[in-house]
Amino acid sequence: MTDARTEILSRIRTALGSDAPGPTAAGVVPREYRSAGEHAPGSDVVLALLVDRLEDYKAHVHQVPAADLPGLLADLLGRSAKSQVIGSSDYRSPDVLPTTRESATQESAGRGAVVVPAGLDPAWLSAADVDVHTDSRDAPMSAAELDQVDAVVTAARVAAAETGTIVLDGEPDQGRRAISLVPDVHVCMVRTDQVMQTVPEAVRLLGAEPARPLTWISGPSATSDIELERVEGVHGPRTLHVVLVS
Repeated sequence: MTDARTEILSRIRTALGSDAPGPTAAGVVPREYRSAGEHAPGSDVVLALLVDRLEDYKAHVHQVPAADLPGLLADLLGRSAKSQVIGSSDYRSPDVLPTTRESATQESAGRGAVVVPAGLDPAWLSAADVDVHTDSRDAPMSAAELDQVDAVVTAARVAAAETGTIVLDGEPDQGRRAISLVPDVHVCMVRTDQVMQTVPEAVRLLGAEPARPLTWISGPSATSDIELERVEGVHGPRTLHVVLVS
C-alpha cells in the first residue's frame, strides 16, 4: 500500500514521461548564481545595508548592546499599549459597545499586554510594565486571544541584508507563526551575527533544518489596492520594530 503523497508523485512522474524513482535521479541542479557576499556576517557594511532596506520598508530599527535591551523593550511596549488603535478609524457609534480589549485597556489605565513564545529569554522583559502571555505548541492561544494583546516579542533565526528580510523558523524563542501574524505590533530581536549579506547565505543556514516552518518578514504587513494605494496591516502587524542586538 502506498500513501497519498507517494501516489501523487508517481502520477506526476508518469505524466511527465519519467520513470525516475525519486529526486536524486534529477541530478545536480546547476547553481551558477552569486552564492555569497563580499562582506562578513554582522559586519558594519552588512548591518548598514539591512537597516537601509528595513527603513525603506517602513520598519523601525533600533541598535542596542544586549545590556540595554530590557530598557528599550520596556519603552517600545509601553508606547505600543498607549498608541494602540482598533481598525483604521477611532470613530465608534454610540450604539456599539466597547470590545473586551478596549474595556480591559480602560480598566488597566494603559497597561499593555504582550505575547511571547515559550522559549524567549524572560530577562528581556524584566523592565517592561506589561501583562505577559506565553504561547507554545502545547498550550497555544486562540486567534481571538491573540487579538486581545497589543504586541508580540520574538527572536529570529537569520536575516538577509540585501533584501531586508528576517526569517523566523519556529524555534522555541520564535514560536508559532500565528503569534507573529495576529498582534498589531511585532518586536523582533536579531543578533548582529545573524545578519548575512545575501539570501543564498541565509538559505544555506536554514537548510540545516529543512523541516522547520519558515516565516519571511520584510517590513510591516502591507499591500496595495487596485489604485496602488498602500494599505497596511491586512495580513499581519502594521508596525514592525527590529532590534539589532550586539
